[in-house]
Amino acid sequence: MSLNLTATAAPPLEKRDWIAGLEKGLAVIEAFDDQHPRLTASQAGARCGLTRTAARRYLLTLAHLGYVGTDGKLFWLTPRIMRLGHAYLESARLPRLVQPFLQRIAGGTQEIAYLGVIDGDDAVYIARSGSQRHMYAGYMLGSRVPAQVTAAGMAILSAAGEAASDAWLEQHELRAFTSFTISSKDQLRSELQRCRRQGWALSEQQLELNHRGIAVPLLDRNNEVHGAISITMPINQESSEDAVKRVLPVLQEAARGLRNLI
Repeated sequence: MSLNLTATAAPPLEKRDWIAGLEKGLAVIEAFDDQHPRLTASQAGARCGLTRTAARRYLLTLAHLGYVGTDGKLFWLTPRIMRLGHAYLESARLPRLVQPFLQRIAGGTQEIAYLGVIDGDDAVYIARSGSQRHMYAGYMLGSRVPAQVTAAGMAILSAAGEAASDAWLEQHELRAFTSFTISSKDQLRSELQRCRRQGWALSEQQLELNHRGIAVPLLDRNNEVHGAISITMPINQESSEDAVKRVLPVLQEAARGLRNLI
């Protein structure tokens, strides 16, 4: 199996085709996160390797375009920035293809089902099931969660093959979120080997206490992995064995149905 585990991986680009200004503008946008919702030009520049003057010019341009707000000193992203992610969700083939299957999974398990991919350190959820009344529960579209603590991330890493998962482990640091988190690379490597042998992943209390995830990789007819479909649920009084018995066959059936469509 083969997979570029970093979604930003791309073929080499000729120097004459490179637009440095676009790269820097996107870096300024990515400087904002939950820990840094508002930044001065100096802070934004420090976070993306630009001078204060250069960062300020990019921020003012983004403000002129409506993607950034400012009070003259601090800058912040505006809701218009969501157009960029929405364009992906509207145009990408995989989320649209998988969506009906997620709805069937939800109907068969009474749980919320997700489609996840890996981007750098994180599993990113790019499709989910659920009616409007369920949209306030679980992960939102676009949510990013460290791949090591999600069943989807583990399913993708394991299905990518030992060489690819080892390379990913070499490039990424592991964090502990609970007392159950697998934060040792050797231990996670062993867990990925187990997931690879059985063809599915189980993640329990890795990110939050009393929460469990079960996932299967999405493979095409050439056995290349394109993501994972998963269910995340409260543990409550249900044992691991009962949860797997209840939802895994439904996930596996959906994955088989998608295999010749991806």
